[in-house]
Amino acid sequence: MQAIGPAPAERREYQRRRKRLIKAIGKRGVAIIPAATEQWRNHDNPWPFRQSSDFYYLTGLAEPDALLVLCPKRAEGDVVCFVSPRDPERERWEGPQLGTERAPAVLGVDQAFAIDEIDEQLPGLLRGYNKLYLPFDDHALVGRALGWFDDVRRGARAGILPPQTLKDLSAPLHELRLLKSAHEVDRLRRAAAVSAEAHVAAARGVHDGIWEYEIAAIMQKVFASAHGEPSFAPIVAGGANACVLHYRANAAELKDGDLVLVDAGAEVDYYAGDITRTWPVSGRFSEPQRELYQLVLDAQRAAIEAIAPDVSFNAPHEEAVAVITRGLVELGLIEGPVEEAIEEGRYRRFFMHRTGHWLGSDVHDVGRYRVDGDWRPLEPGMVMTVEPGIYVDPDADVPEAYRGIGIRIEDDVLVTEEGHEVLTRQVPKTIDEIEALMNGRFDPVKEPLE
Repeated sequence: MQAIGPAPAERREYQRRRKRLIKAIGKRGVAIIPAATEQWRNHDNPWPFRQSSDFYYLTGLAEPDALLVLCPKRAEGDVVCFVSPRDPERERWEGPQLGTERAPAVLGVDQAFAIDEIDEQLPGLLRGYNKLYLPFDDHALVGRALGWFDDVRRGARAGILPPQTLKDLSAPLHELRLLKSAHEVDRLRRAAAVSAEAHVAAARGVHDGIWEYEIAAIMQKVFASAHGEPSFAPIVAGGANACVLHYRANAAELKDGDLVLVDAGAEVDYYAGDITRTWPVSGRFSEPQRELYQLVLDAQRAAIEAIAPDVSFNAPHEEAVAVITRGLVELGLIEGPVEEAIEEGRYRRFFMHRTGHWLGSDVHDVGRYRVDGDWRPLEPGMVMTVEPGIYVDPDADVPEAYRGIGIRIEDDVLVTEEGHEVLTRQVPKTIDEIEALMNGRFDPVKEPLE
């Protein structure tokens, strides 16, 4: 029988997170956090359900149609959850449900009500608070909350008023999610390891004549074998397809002489991996491919080395831009001098995206990149990707040997007290390692990478 809710050993982790959010909203603030709802593909056939990352972060519950309410200093308890009541007929078709009776013990909350009692119970839970936090992007919930305010307002003559201020829940909650606990780092390491295993398997499967979707299938088998799934739709882009940044067709045949860019990651236990590697289909880089590949690798290494506490989030990007711009000038693909090319953004013709993003429960995870208009400093517990690239369109006005080459190299990096840790270092990325792996002369499991 499937497990419902967090394991007992993990329950305290979710309780700690709720306490941190309660502290962040203050004793006069109340917060409402909705679960995701089931989405239907057609008729009675739903899409695979994926819980809201915010709701799961605070509960560990993967059921749809639920609601969490945090109401500090309330006599009956600070934490209330609304869940679907158990329905034996539904359980026969879909499996066990948590139910209101078991919810307090399983989730570690103070009270549980049936989800269809929201309109009856919520007005009472809002009384005595002057700020209501809820997700502003959930327009239906915001509208419903205004209706609950009307119910509370009926007690105005007795001095009972609804909250006078609406606040966006994402501000306090996403700042908490940005800094990962030890429990979360363990989950991210697991997702990184499964993602790395899939990339190595994919590299070994690359050969002339295989199709892009077949490479994606190799990876998804590894994900599923670890009880995971793709953290986003895998990108397998052979040849000039790699110059399309979010190429997802995965419908072309790989050919000797081309590169194949593979951007994919596993989601395991609600935490994501995100790795990009670029492989030569023949198992050997051509000279122009080697030149551009080494340039991207040098830029990525420089960016990773810049990661440390108190360093600006933008510092790794600046390092990558400097290396790539210098290399593009030396190769004659853009005009120098280097400082002028950086200032005028000439490199953007071939490197048009930023160097990384936050990573966590979502592959593009939550958290602000700027605070008060300035790039925020990095802190231990933050996790980010580092993914510079070079993309030369097939019709670019450059020497023909460089046309149609797209290269990106991406790793997942944890900010530590001492500096950083590359979580995805198990996947080969130097030219010699890649060629050895693809030609059967290197096994990253038996010969771990530094």
